[in-house]
Amino acid sequence: MSHPTNPNILILGGTTEANTLARTVAARGLNATYSYAGRVETPRPQPLPTRIGGFGGADGLSAYIRETGVTHVIDATHPFAAQMSRNAIASCAETGIALAALVRPAWEDGARDRWQRVASIDDAVAALSGPGQRVFLAVGRLHLDDFAAQPQHNYLLRLVDAPQHIPLPHADVVVARGPFSLEEDIALMTRHGTQLVVSKNAGGSGARAKIDAARALGLPVLMIDRPVLPARRECATPDQVLDWLAHSGVNLGV
Repeated sequence: MSHPTNPNILILGGTTEANTLARTVAARGLNATYSYAGRVETPRPQPLPTRIGGFGGADGLSAYIRETGVTHVIDATHPFAAQMSRNAIASCAETGIALAALVRPAWEDGARDRWQRVASIDDAVAALSGPGQRVFLAVGRLHLDDFAAQPQHNYLLRLVDAPQHIPLPHADVVVARGPFSLEEDIALMTRHGTQLVVSKNAGGSGARAKIDAARALGLPVLMIDRPVLPARRECATPDQVLDWLAHSGVNLGV
């Protein structure tokens, strides 16, 4: 394994914060690889060497860490990529590699918000029982099959890639990549007559506009809480990640 002063960093990415971290790490001249899960057809180009695709579970990640001499793992995946985060925790514990997570703060509701909080995707599906509504389903394409159990609604879907199959009988699809502005999301919801927003509590600023738009329009939000993960070191900003690297003996350069 490489000495910490000559690091080989693996960034598990796919978020706005991960992209910022990649630029910061590249600017420091640190040796790092950026890993995408491969769920988006056209991922953003990165200033670091990039790999795309899964590792094959925790065992596969452990094998990759050993084969490539990774010294530090930074989990900057989406807050709902729970299995990848669990695999990272298990693999780093098993290989003895330092792990930190770059975790964007969760959203909190205020006095003007109309949130109904649920613990999981399954609970969100159950909460949609009842008469049909015009629902902005902002949960990503991987969960669309789950909501096929509530086909009575007219769904608005905003996806990064055009879907090959939509399991919902009444759906309008908008293909677009964020971040979006408050004004854009107010206009989108108004145009589609949205009555309810369903969202994961992704946190951060990149996907927040729909939550602020719902508040501005007085719309209820069905908010899905984040999965619970084992304890790990967490950083809220790329600068905190750099501090963690420095404290672990990495020379950050100028």
